[in-house]
Amino acid sequence: MTALEFPLGPGGEFDLIRAIADRLGARGAHLGDDCALIPAGEDTLVLSTDMSIEGVHFHRDWLSAEEIGWRAAMGALSDLGAAGASCVGLLAALSAPRSDPPGQLVDLMDGVGAAAAAVGGVVLGGDLAAAPFCTLAITVVGRTRRPMSRRGARPGDGIWVTGTLGGARAALAAWQAGRVPAESLRRAFVRPFARISAGQWLAAAGAHAMMDLSDGLAGDAHHLANASAVALELTLDQVPIGDGVKEEGDRLGRSAPELAAEGGEDYELLVALPPGFGSAEAERFRVACDLPLTRIGQVTEGRGVTMTLAGRVVTPSGFDHFRR
Repeated sequence: MTALEFPLGPGGEFDLIRAIADRLGARGAHLGDDCALIPAGEDTLVLSTDMSIEGVHFHRDWLSAEEIGWRAAMGALSDLGAAGASCVGLLAALSAPRSDPPGQLVDLMDGVGAAAAAVGGVVLGGDLAAAPFCTLAITVVGRTRRPMSRRGARPGDGIWVTGTLGGARAALAAWQAGRVPAESLRRAFVRPFARISAGQWLAAAGAHAMMDLSDGLAGDAHHLANASAVALELTLDQVPIGDGVKEEGDRLGRSAPELAAEGGEDYELLVALPPGFGSAEAERFRVACDLPLTRIGQVTEGRGVTMTLAGRVVTPSGFDHFRR
């Protein structure tokens, strides 16, 4: 498999994943997607894992222990939504300093349990260890009869996104500037909600490809395009913007659509839907899932992603853990 065919876009983090996949060879299977899909009778078992690390994904002076747990669990559970799966449950591996009060770690796991319960799952088990800083590794387990992946988008499909974007990125920008984020922005950062029911609805409606927006639209769109071997044309003017994002963008001297495109951890769904899926179907989705669904572009022949804003080509970039 060539780098172009590997189902991830450009970037240092994804180059490293490509190198690992190349070394594993036949010992690795379907690497680079949101979830591992394992046939289990008439169903497909869906597995994914995600890490939340102190100082990288969260700071304790920004979030309560319960919020740290909720956010880490929902970020991992979001992958099940991208696969069109229901939630069976999750396992949580928690490390923390010995000096941490035990009650604080119990509060953190209470947040994990609340997130699992909110999408119909339970905490199935996990691990606990002492470490220099707090880390949560969440492994989620789901089940579906209509498994979705990043592969499958076809020329002519529309590109749609659930919910609104940019809130988590704008909250992060406020904290980094020494400000307290507006409440709408803080909530977007600390209380994401995995789109489990939305993913199942979209899979049943005939979605061709789907993934969650964890690294930002600007980065994740490249993953979907590469995995499906197509090109995407996105109009950032059409991106649905979260409350308070424009105001934070103005403070930074950035347009709200560009800030939203760069922002990771919105955990909304990016989905390729057939040409016949239009505004009437989007309204049915809104009523069923209590969530907006917005068309932001289209799939075409070719490779890569083109983003425009106010008629000009722009090149925002998504999050990359190993960007140099």
